[in-house]
Amino acid sequence: MCKLEDGVEIDESQPHWNVGMNILGGKEVAETMYLRLSHARMKLWILRLITTLLIWICIMQFVAVGEDWGPKLLKSWPSCSIPPIKHDAANVSSFLPKRPHLPPKRVYNNNGYLVVSCNGGLNQMRAAICDMVSIARHLNITLIVPELDKTSFWADPSDFQDIFDVNHFILSLRDEVRILKELPPRLKRRVERGMFHELPPVSWSNLSYYHQQILPLLKRHKVVHLNKTDARLANNGLPLEVQKLRCKVNFSALRFTSPIQELGRKVVGMLRQKGSFLVLHLRYEMDMLSFSGCTRGCNTNEINELTAMRYSNPGWKEKVIDPDLKRKDGLCPLTPEETALVLTALGIDPNVQIYIAAGEIYGGKGRLKSLANAFPNLVTKDKLLKPSDLSFFKNHSSQMAALDYLVSLESNVFVPTYDGNMARVVEGHRRYLGFKKTILLNRRILVGLIDQYNEGTLSWDEFSSQVKEAHENRVGSPKKRAIISDKPKEEDYFYSNPQECLAADT
Repeated sequence: MCKLEDGVEIDESQPHWNVGMNILGGKEVAETMYLRLSHARMKLWILRLITTLLIWICIMQFVAVGEDWGPKLLKSWPSCSIPPIKHDAANVSSFLPKRPHLPPKRVYNNNGYLVVSCNGGLNQMRAAICDMVSIARHLNITLIVPELDKTSFWADPSDFQDIFDVNHFILSLRDEVRILKELPPRLKRRVERGMFHELPPVSWSNLSYYHQQILPLLKRHKVVHLNKTDARLANNGLPLEVQKLRCKVNFSALRFTSPIQELGRKVVGMLRQKGSFLVLHLRYEMDMLSFSGCTRGCNTNEINELTAMRYSNPGWKEKVIDPDLKRKDGLCPLTPEETALVLTALGIDPNVQIYIAAGEIYGGKGRLKSLANAFPNLVTKDKLLKPSDLSFFKNHSSQMAALDYLVSLESNVFVPTYDGNMARVVEGHRRYLGFKKTILLNRRILVGLIDQYNEGTLSWDEFSSQVKEAHENRVGSPKKRAIISDKPKEEDYFYSNPQECLAADT
């Protein structure tokens, strides 16, 4: 122990900072100690805060992705990514968008993931999507947003979200089935390694097929890819809840994107400004004529072109076709000339606006001459709209078909010249909207009457009278769906008459 002046003692065994502190005196020493301790405590407090925040962020991330691949514990937690909002009427801004009313999520043990690749045109794919949702719902599996056909005749590069409002599709069905935009990462890696099962399901199957054949594959492989989806679910013999769900998807969940809806409203508005209008689905297009082998009205070069196209398409199984026999059986679309005769015989006002819902008519504008002469107010998309309006849809046939679909629903009368997928799905949708008038042409009867009239063995009055009589009960009125249990392809199509979902007693 040493002594300094003023009697201050220094213990040399203590650290040097003690020496300095004693030299400074009592007040200065206390202030210095306080500042140093406060600084250390502040560092510790900040470190704890940062650590807590990092842990909390990690928990939030795990909960957010927990639905896709996280542990079951996280799946049972309430979501932290969207905290509950307590609205105070006094301070909620009026310009804030209202939250859409969403159905509660359906909770179930997931049996696997279903990937589907739709085939065909827009309306064939539309019906298939409805079927796939129903199948996923009743197998308790997760559906991945369907892939659309990009390899068909139309070669449309559109994805699901280019045609349908994908978020509305997912959210509006969340009380039925879990739908994801893509496979979770771990399952993507499995698929990349080929660890999944792929097959085309059997056509016109009931739910027992999917429970007995597809569900075991899902449980074994976790991911099943159905590479064809057209007409894979039966028309009839299904539980009522399945039929109701097909309708819910078709009439509510499958909503077109805003650009398509806006253009549809624009076209309908332009037509309504001039009065009532009729939509004619004139299926006299190259792909249909080639596929069906129907060549009525075509010259030799056109017949050769259509035949060559049919032989070059490996998906079209029927190659050798007798066009005359097929026409007499009512299996060909009416030509524009035949259509003009039929519409006139039915008593359609020659001054009515007729909107042609179709792609490019085979043979060009010249093929429409007789129809335009009989009905001068004939309009097409290209005639109504500016090129800038349609530029967004060019080379996207499915988006064009979606536009035609919307206009067809709103028309005063809808007349298809062939009972393809668009004709049948629009027919069913118009029934759902209150049995709006749809003239369903009986082509088998019509071609015989047309030939008799053209040959001079039937007068105009007789021809017109018989055409009207044949279609008195073919205007989209309520009726029971025809069931042919052993020939599902020949019975009435569910989507053309979804009677289980209609308000009227059919």
